[in-house]
Amino acid sequence: MKINFTSQEILDKEFKTTIRGYNQDEVDEFLDLIIQDYEALHKEIAQLRDENKRLKSTTRPHATSNSNQTQQRGQINYDVLQRLSNLEKAVFGKRYSDQ
Repeated sequence: MKINFTSQEILDKEFKTTIRGYNQDEVDEFLDLIIQDYEALHKEIAQLRDENKRLKSTTRPHATSNSNQTQQRGQINYDVLQRLSNLEKAVFGKRYSDQ
């Protein structure tokens, strides 16, 4: 996207005056270019909003899957600890588990 003018250029723009005032054709041409810039900006804003929505919708399931993975790891850790405890009881007897 090409922007023709900065806000400072618009502010600094001077039009030649004629006997009746500003040259109407020159003013109209300048305003046409400004309108094109604003239309381009609005189009880009709409595209960025759409992209933002798309990116947000694709990251939410990822966050959920991370939560599920954390929960699964916690379950696996619990299972491993339970097996280790059972193994210690089998090897060292009830006396070790009571300490």
